[in-house]
Order: sequence, then C-alpha cells, then structure tokens
Amino acid sequence: CAPSLTDISPSQFSSVDFSYITQGERALQQALSILQHHTGWQAETMLDAGATVSSASLPRLGKVFRAEVVLAVPVARLHQELFKRIEQTPQWNPALSQVKVLQRIGTDTPVTHEVTAPSPANLVGQWDFVSIRHRGRRDTAIYLVGTSTHVELLPLQEGCIRAESRLSCIVLQPLVGNPSHTCFTWLLSMDLKGWIPTSVINHILPQSQADFIKHLCHHLSATACP
Repeated sequence: CAPSLTDISPSQFSSVDFSYITQGERALQQALSILQHHTGWQAETMLDAGATVSSASLPRLGKVFRAEVVLAVPVARLHQELFKRIEQTPQWNPALSQVKVLQRIGTDTPVTHEVTAPSPANLVGQWDFVSIRHRGRRDTAIYLVGTSTHVELLPLQEGCIRAESRLSCIVLQPLVGNPSHTCFTWLLSMDLKGWIPTSVINHILPQSQADFIKHLCHHLSATACP
C-alpha cells in the first residue's frame, strides 16, 4: 500500500510540499468515500466501446461524473501511460495542448499544469489547470487522483481561463479472473469558470470523458506490444 500521511516524516519535505501531499491524500480519501458509499448514479451515456458514464450530485462537489469501462490491457500499462508518462498525454489526446510537471514531491505527488487545445470554433477559448496529483494503492487497485491547488505556481495565462478541478480520480483494477484486462473507473468534478452555463458544462464533461477513453483506446491499440 502507498504510505499514509502518518508514515511520512514532515522533515522530508518543506511545509509547502507537505501541504501538497496533504491535499492529494485528502482528495484520495474523498474519492474512496464516494466509490465505497455513494449509490443512486444516473446514467448519462454509453459508448460503442462498452464504456458507460453516469452522474450524481454530491455535497461540496456538485455534479460528479463516473465513467467505467473494461480495457484489454493490464494495469501496469495504463499506470505507465496515465501517471509515469503524463507529460506525453497531448501526443495522443487532442483535447490537450500541453501537460507539464512543475514539481515532484516524493514519488507519488506531482504538481502539473495542463492547457486544453483551442476549441474548433474558438467559442470558449482554452482552459488551463494547476493541479496536485497523487498516487495511492489499496489492495490490487491503483488510484490516480487530482485536485486544483490554491497555491498559484503559475500566473494566469493569456488567452486561457484558469479552471478548477474539484476532484478527479482514475481507478485501475485488474479484472477478476483476467489480470490482462483492467477495470477503469474515473470520477470527475470540475468548475470550468467563465460564462458557460451549467447545462453546457454538464454536457461537456461526460463528453470529454468519453472522448478521453476513445483516444486512450486508440493509442493503446496503436502502440500495442507485439
């Protein structure tokens, strides 16, 4: 299992670093609570690949979207693409123009800056995010969580709206009976800021999850090991 906060000596990190780890661990605990205890998800959409997206309205988070799919690759491969090679994400996900790791705190908590690609009609411009990411392990599952940091590591970028990731958590778990496949679950709650109506945001987010899974599947197929 990944170390809990009680296993980490504060002397290893600065107070700012330790606050990042605390934020990441808090986001992980929040995600675990939702995954373990919340019921009443409402179906949003289903994809050709068998993925489903559902949603629920939760206190302090607002609307949370949950995408689920079984992918025909092992957990280790997805872990590499979605955590270890995170800066390479824009190479296969056209929704992003840049992902940069600003700082790494230990081995489990990078701080990242993401910039979305311009929208085709340029109606909304681009969003950017400064996020604490945190990796945790529980039994056979790997949890990749993210949440916006309130420490402004970067000034506002010209032409971008600084959006807020309330909670993102991707769970990678071996499929029971077939460890070469992975159960992929993704919780997502965001505040995109700006003037966009909530109804539009509630359409954009599940569609972005669906598109992400589609692009991830294409990338995994194109780079499959012989």
